[in-house]
Parts: sequence; structure tokens; C-alpha cells
Amino acid sequence: MGSSLSVCVTDFFTYETSKSVVVKSWSVGIINRIVQLLIITYFAGWVFVHEKAYQVTDTGIESSVMTKVKGFGYHHGQVVDVADYILPQQGAGVFCILTRLIITDNQFQGKCAELVSMFKCITDEDCHRHFGAILSSGVITGVCLKPSGQSEGQCEVEGWCPVEDDNVNVTPMFDVNNFTIFIKNSIRFPLFDVTRGNFPSTMTSDEIKRCTYHPEKSPFCPIFRVSDILKHTGQDLVGLATEGGEVGINIEWKCNLDLDIEYCVPKYSFTRLDAPFAKNAVSKGFNFRFAKYFKTENGTDFRTLYKAFAIRFDIMVTGNAGKFNTIPTLINLVAAFTSVGLGTVLCDIILLNFLKGAEQYKAKKFEEVSEAQIEASLAQSPGSQLSLKPGMKNSYDSGAISLATPDQPL
Repeated sequence: MGSSLSVCVTDFFTYETSKSVVVKSWSVGIINRIVQLLIITYFAGWVFVHEKAYQVTDTGIESSVMTKVKGFGYHHGQVVDVADYILPQQGAGVFCILTRLIITDNQFQGKCAELVSMFKCITDEDCHRHFGAILSSGVITGVCLKPSGQSEGQCEVEGWCPVEDDNVNVTPMFDVNNFTIFIKNSIRFPLFDVTRGNFPSTMTSDEIKRCTYHPEKSPFCPIFRVSDILKHTGQDLVGLATEGGEVGINIEWKCNLDLDIEYCVPKYSFTRLDAPFAKNAVSKGFNFRFAKYFKTENGTDFRTLYKAFAIRFDIMVTGNAGKFNTIPTLINLVAAFTSVGLGTVLCDIILLNFLKGAEQYKAKKFEEVSEAQIEASLAQSPGSQLSLKPGMKNSYDSGAISLATPDQPL
């Protein structure tokens, strides 16, 4: 009983290792080293240097954006300032600069004729087909209003009258080209408790007032001229001011916190967000309507309706921060060392299937041992070489078998 237990304990603490077959082949050896070199280069160059896989990364950036636009322009024959052309009010991360307004004055609740050509009519029955229409300027009443002496008219609507005529020709406010946008952005990476602002804390008030953003000369100035933004997006002011559009200002933060915190700075980029629709015949540009309401002396409500064409600016903040950490470093090092073994897998596939002498390699790589063979080997001397065929050599120090292929002698 004691001897059996001793054998079990001995077997449990026995170390087992694979048998090695050394193949002396120039072609297979070169392929093996090339594959290993490519894998090592990939992990060293791309994974560790470029992707910084040795760092733990925080992508949950917290951001706050405040904006302020300045500039004066002429529209409808009068001077307009930020209170006239900015919607919503100053300070939002998404705002619109109005460039063209179609104004319909003195609208009162009542009934009047629609102006859109699709609502032309000859009889009341022609208007009945438009009940529930959402493209009209009011609720279709079903009555066909015809000017005196004419056989054709327009369907009557109930709502704010007179209805809007958006076919009028209004010159856009091209002064928007000289407007400036001030952007104040603060961010925080909660994982590392790091807080940064988009312009240096050492920048004085006078320096901010005099500077204008330039990607090379003044990359950290928080004041952007609209003409420069449009130039970076490759857009034409005439088209944008006439039909409106959407422009994105992206503030990207990529911070390597292994370096000095002063290197954690923003990078700006600009793009036309509605570019896929810029050449469409429908839903082109950007416009919306709003109204200002008043009361007459007797308490009757009336309003002024505005159809506004505007350049909409979206301030988008993205980024991540990374810092050295032992766990991802060890994980990626293990992955790198493990992947080097892919060279062996590829070489085995070549040896077993494509090279001359593949059958000889298979015979030495995969060995079947039966109980009868084990009993026979026990009867031989420990140092017997009977199991080795001519053309093979046994390495006594490592237990490896060296196998030559036709392109290299033993």
C-alpha cells in the first residue's frame, strides 16, 4: 500500500515535455524566422508604440462647452448684432448664425388663400382632396377661392393670414464671413482625475483678444473666424449663406499621461456635417421658422413670421487618456510571446503537406507506442541506439532528434 502511494505521488510530480524534431532546412528555417520577425515587429511597432497597449485608457471624457459669437452685419437694410442673428441664446455648444430671413409681417388668425401651386383649384371638390394636408400653411377648409373673373383659384386655409410667400428673393448676410466664434472648453478624465482647458492658463486677456486660431501659428487660440472655418471645410460662403448648412467643429483630446500634463492639449478639425445632402434637390441646406408675437390695442394677437436660413455649428468633443499600467503590459507581452509560436505552426503545415520528405517528417513528429513496444524497449540497454534508423542522429543532452531534408545534409 505504501509503495503504491509512493508511485502515485511520484507520477503526479513528474514533468512531461514534448519531443523535438530538428529539421535542417534552409527554406523552412528562413520562413520560420521571417514569420517570427513580422510578429515581433507588429507587436513592438503597432501594439506597443502606436497603440500604447502598455497603458490603461480612459475614454469616458467629461466635457463642458461655452461659445460666444461677435460681429455686425447688414440684413434687410438694417444693422444686426448677435441678439438678432444667434439662436438659441449665447453660450450653447450647438448654435445657429442666421444668414437669410424671409419675413411675413402682421399675420392674424383668419381665413385666406393658399399660395402654393399644388393647391390650385377650379371647384371646391378639388380642395376636398387636400383635407388633412400637412404641406399647407393652415387647415384646408375645402373652399376654392377664385379671383373675380377667373376660372382658376387657390384652396382656402384657416390659420395665420396672409400665408408665407417663400419665393421672394432676399439677399443673404455675407458679413458672416468676418464673425468670430469664441470657444471655451473644459474636459475631465475621471479615471485619472485630470482636468484640462482648451487654452493655456497663462494666456492673458489681451493675448486672447488679439489672437485668431491658426493650425500652425496659433493652434491654441480659442477664437475662430467663420471664414477660416469654412476654408478648412472647403465650403463656399455663398451657398451656405443662401441655403444654410451644418458645420462641425471637433475638439479632440488625446493625452499620454506618462508625459508632462502640459502635453495634454486639444486638436481642432472642421467638417461639413450635411455634406451628403449638399447636392440634393430636396431637403437641401438648413432652415427653420420662428415667430414674434404682439397684441393690438383691443387685445387681438398678431405675429411676424420668420423663415430663417442659417449655418448651424455643432461643437463636438472627443478624446481619451492613457497611462502606464502593469496588467495590460503583462497581458500584451504574453500575447506577443504566444504569437511568436505561429511561425512554428506555419512551418509544420509546410513540412507536413508541401515539402519533399513530408512522410519522413510525419513519421518522426507523430510516434505511436504500444505496450508490446514498451516491454521490448525495457529489455534493451538504456543507451541502445537500435531504435534509430540510418540518416538520424540522437542528441544525448536534450533528447531531440535531428532530421535532415534533401536541401541540407546532416
